[in-house]
Amino acid sequence: MRKRLVILGGGESGVGTALLGRAKGYEVFVSDKGIIKENYKQVLIHNEIEWEEGKHSNERILTADLVMKSPGIPSKVDIVTRILEAQIPVISEIEFASRYTEATIIGITGSNGKTTTATLTHHLLKQDLNVGLAGNIGYSFAKLVLEQNYKNYVLEISSFQLDDIIDFRPRIAVITNITPDHLDRYDYQFENYIASKFKIAMNQTADDYLIYDADNDVIVTHLKHHPVASKLLPFSLTRPIENGAYFKNNNIIITIDNQNIIMPTTNLTLKGNHNIKNAMAASTVAHLLKIRKQTIRESLENFQGVEHRLEHVLKINKVQYINDSKATNVNATYYALESMDAPTVWIVGGLDKGNNYKELYPFINEKVKAIICLGIDNDKIMEAFGGMVDIMVETQFMSEAVKIAYKIAEAGDNVLLSPACASFDLFENYEDRGRQFKEAVRNL
Repeated sequence: MRKRLVILGGGESGVGTALLGRAKGYEVFVSDKGIIKENYKQVLIHNEIEWEEGKHSNERILTADLVMKSPGIPSKVDIVTRILEAQIPVISEIEFASRYTEATIIGITGSNGKTTTATLTHHLLKQDLNVGLAGNIGYSFAKLVLEQNYKNYVLEISSFQLDDIIDFRPRIAVITNITPDHLDRYDYQFENYIASKFKIAMNQTADDYLIYDADNDVIVTHLKHHPVASKLLPFSLTRPIENGAYFKNNNIIITIDNQNIIMPTTNLTLKGNHNIKNAMAASTVAHLLKIRKQTIRESLENFQGVEHRLEHVLKINKVQYINDSKATNVNATYYALESMDAPTVWIVGGLDKGNNYKELYPFINEKVKAIICLGIDNDKIMEAFGGMVDIMVETQFMSEAVKIAYKIAEAGDNVLLSPACASFDLFENYEDRGRQFKEAVRNL
């Protein structure tokens, strides 16, 4: 008798898992509490996979042998609690897909920089290796395992995806940094969030590698108290590293097992110290996988960056409009404000995730001339920054936020969308927020 795979969530990861599960002989059922997008619905219909939307039917779900839970669904919702009480295993898509590939997996996580690092790593590897990019970015891992069967995968992995792994084991794991984020999903306990991130290394052995930011006290402290089995390759902006990577005289210096390479950064298209760290992590992966020095150097210099991450949209009347919609937490916005080299009109706000805005205060005093709050509930932001700038405005419409910024900004200024919050109060996701910003700018 065929095993029954139930999938909670009919989005990219859910539909990808459904297709892979069906190909591997499972009886598959997809259940989504919301409405499944039409393109995904058509894929399910075309492949004759059973589905439901607008509800979770207990009688159809609790007969599962295995449940794949989409990362956006918290473990505390009623249906997941019932599944766990019935002792049915609940796993993530990356766990499921990894069971059906022998490929080398590079898993990249972190509070910030993981999308840029994953995309850059893929860019560095793709010249010389058969490699796919998936996970929390682009296509689902399951879909690529089924349709492409790459020999290597670069996976961007969120803490939500790591929460539901069992045996998932990347050959190379990267933790870009850990700062408070998504605390609403972790009982407002930072320790729980840290433990979730470190799950990326929990199944690694002495044959595997963990690349991490040695300047991040959270990571360093956790490793002291919770050693991992993998070989450690730290990277640092501030001090020499014997086995790993560091930054000196505008060069990234990488040493692994006495093999040394030097990568100049003067021609990097990505700007800012945070991007030098992203480049260090990606280059370390590439060096580990024997990518040629020349390929790494050229790829670092022609990489164009990631949409919605400090993306220069247009310059209008000598004012630069910058889309950093992907900055969904305070630390990401910290990097954005740090990189501003002109007076800045800052568009901020959205769904607060337990943010502490105090670390942004030095940049507000130094660089921000006006704040535009874009959210349904702006009280916390108004309280945090009230009195620090001369102009502070509230709105619930992107088009209006951009028009206000246009009136305030003068020649030589920046207008920066860097929300420091989730997008779900006014937008479908951060991509929708970023696209609306770019459209509003183009309509000026």
